Amino acid sequence: MSELLEVTGLTAGYAEAVIISDVNFVIKEGQTLALLGRNGVGKTTLINTLIGVTQRHSGQIKLSGQSIEQWTPYERVRNVPQGGIGWVPQERNIFKSLTVHENLTAVERSVEGQHAWTTNRVYQLFPRLAERKGNLGNQLSGGEQQMLAVARALMVNPRVLLLDEPLEGLAPIIVEELLLALKTLTRSEGISAIIVEQHPQMILAISDQALVLERGQVVLQEAAQVLLDHPERLEQLLGVQ
Repeated sequence: MSELLEVTGLTAGYAEAVIISDVNFVIKEGQTLALLGRNGVGKTTLINTLIGVTQRHSGQIKLSGQSIEQWTPYERVRNVPQGGIGWVPQERNIFKSLTVHENLTAVERSVEGQHAWTTNRVYQLFPRLAERKGNLGNQLSGGEQQMLAVARALMVNPRVLLLDEPLEGLAPIIVEELLLALKTLTRSEGISAIIVEQHPQMILAISDQALVLERGQVVLQEAAQVLLDHPERLEQLLGVQ
């Protein structure tokens, strides 16, 4: 597998405040990275830096071999011919005054190929959205809004998905549906992903690698299965049972 996303010496934050420092990692084609850590350690800042909405102080971000750290968020999504970055922020940020279908078509990036993401393929992945495609964004439940946020990110046909706490605050049945969809994307569709989550066991089960942050720095990079097999390490690092 070739390297898809390579981060080297990345230091960033907001204005002059440094939140993450000297972060290094590599994601290969088709790999998923679980981004873990206690609250306030810089996980969201790292995601936001990869998409380009923070102040980068130093370091390099390469996507498909291209240095993109100087690019705007739009360019990181659209300007990589073979597919850029899809972003699902913690706030979801769907267009609440548009219908489900309009949310999808508003950002659509058409590419050729039978595996390209279209509205039809998204509706197959999320049947709930197909049933509600005429509903406005503000008429959806929280779980449906999260599905729409993921579906909308797919419509730009990304090579890598950034998901910031996609399961937060959702009912168990919706969590199951979203986990199944994410497993399909990462295991069957071959999309690479970085997933921030407060329920590490759920995400580690569909991930290849795990990266643990503490005070804005990487303190562990390990195969996801190793952490699943040694829950005591998760308890030590994250304070979870």
